[in-house]
Amino acid sequence: MRKVRARWSALAAGIDAATPAGRDRTVDALRAFAILGVVLGHWLVTALTARDGGLATTSPLQHMPWLAPVSWIFQTLSVFFLVGGHVAARGYGSARERGVSYGAWVGQRLGRLFRPVAAVLVLWAVVAGGMLIGGAEFDTVRSLVKLVLSPLWFLLVFAMLTAATPLVARLSPLWPLAVVAAVDVWRFGLAGPEWIGWVNVAAGWLVPFTLGAAWSRGAFARRRPALLLLGAGVVATAALVLWGGYPASMVGVPGASISNLNPPTLAAAAFGLAQCALALLVREPLARAMRRPAAWAKVALVNLSAMTVFLWHQTAMMAVTALGLLVSADLPGLHTVPDSMGWIEARLLWLPVFAAALTVCWAAFRTHEQSARRPKPRRRTPAVAVPRPSTDPAKEISHV
Repeated sequence: MRKVRARWSALAAGIDAATPAGRDRTVDALRAFAILGVVLGHWLVTALTARDGGLATTSPLQHMPWLAPVSWIFQTLSVFFLVGGHVAARGYGSARERGVSYGAWVGQRLGRLFRPVAAVLVLWAVVAGGMLIGGAEFDTVRSLVKLVLSPLWFLLVFAMLTAATPLVARLSPLWPLAVVAAVDVWRFGLAGPEWIGWVNVAAGWLVPFTLGAAWSRGAFARRRPALLLLGAGVVATAALVLWGGYPASMVGVPGASISNLNPPTLAAAAFGLAQCALALLVREPLARAMRRPAAWAKVALVNLSAMTVFLWHQTAMMAVTALGLLVSADLPGLHTVPDSMGWIEARLLWLPVFAAALTVCWAAFRTHEQSARRPKPRRRTPAVAVPRPSTDPAKEISHV
């Protein structure tokens, strides 16, 4: 145990020393929080129940609506888009100052996002094909593939907004918020077509993205704007849920007539503003915490593989669920219907097992993400041998 602690202390010290002095560590901490929030949220509110020899997707929120406040904690995508807008606006401004073209900048940004996606798509194409050939029910395969692919929608939206950074970086968040409100009035108040709601997929997430861009320009240098935003977001969300007819859950619930997330509604946008304001308000204590090498090393390591963790967390949960069928088709918290406190208690015990499975996925596929961050080595010359890229986290951190 002492050796493990000593090695961890040495690694943390190395990561801390390798981090550029000007790096804003709170940005990385907020990104790590957002990714881990999504992962834990999916593990807690998604269930695969054994049915007629196959697996069907359900949710404890469907059977126990009083659990809706759990979604307020783990629906952290707004914070991710806040950080994304901040980093994109700041990065594009820096690239222009260095004379880097828009094409080179956006190519590098999007390459970091989509390189790890290829491994997921290839693996699941093979798995899904193999299951169908092996006689698995189509509905079971469809449920599993949907769980894997459905989180990818946000990457497409994030990529689109990142590519549009030069156009939207100085846009006030009030404009996309007004679009979200107008679309909801049309959908729910004037009985408009359902398809119009998909406009909010872009407009809804543009709200925190442009808020992040405003942060990069110094709009939240003082606490007062964030405090006002927090108050307005909380009041608006409460009013919309209590009197506007919006659901309390901030994630989709199977069978519900309205989802706050798919597509985003005005309630989700208001909630996201409150969540982003809270994130902006905790920057100072977060910055103090990140000065400790051990705390910063954990955040840095999550950020090194943030997309890998996000892309494979559903696969990890499904792998454990499928392997559990070899033992029993009625394991509590894994295959049973999520309709009681007993299921919740059992599911909490399964979380470390999901994490262990995710660690295996991380070890197998992290190179697809981290290699995209490494600087390309120069061509070899007869006189100088170019060393291979390092896999030492302490050296990788400067490229996150």
